[in-house]
Amino acid sequence: MSRSIRQARGRGALHIIATLLVASAVVRIFAQAEPALAQDTVAAVEEPEVSVVAVEAGGLLTALRAREQRLIARERQLSDRLQALEIAEAEIDEKLVALRDAEMMLSATIAQADTAAQTDIGQLTTVYENMKPKDAAALFEEMPPQFAAGFLGMMRPDAAAQIMTELEPETAYSFSVVLAGRNANTPTE
Repeated sequence: MSRSIRQARGRGALHIIATLLVASAVVRIFAQAEPALAQDTVAAVEEPEVSVVAVEAGGLLTALRAREQRLIARERQLSDRLQALEIAEAEIDEKLVALRDAEMMLSATIAQADTAAQTDIGQLTTVYENMKPKDAAALFEEMPPQFAAGFLGMMRPDAAAQIMTELEPETAYSFSVVLAGRNANTPTE
């Protein structure tokens, strides 16, 4: 028995070594075959990706070109608009200069008219001052109170007093009220 146990033990070790050698061979075969299989798998996987990338790159390139064309068109529109704005700005500047010139001419004309009117009123006031008080009073009786009071306010006080003495009391009173009240609404502060 002891011999058969020894033989069984010897065979067991031999079987284990043989199994390990076979397993090693299988592992080596698969280890060498795996890169070949992987290359076939990678080639099969990469080909569709390459074509997808190529298709995506072509689509991206087309999209980029279309966007570039839109940007170029937009840039042209903005350039045209900027040019139109510059032309409009130049025209506005010209019109502003013309408007300022017209305003200066109008101001000069108004100033000349005011001066002429003041000169005319001054001369007329001098005429009324140099008239006989009775004749001037007859004219003042016919004038509206505000108009007549304006002349009386511009006259020398002694000439205005002589005309006022020749007026009817009611008329002289109305002139006095207008003269006294014409600066009543002037702000004091």
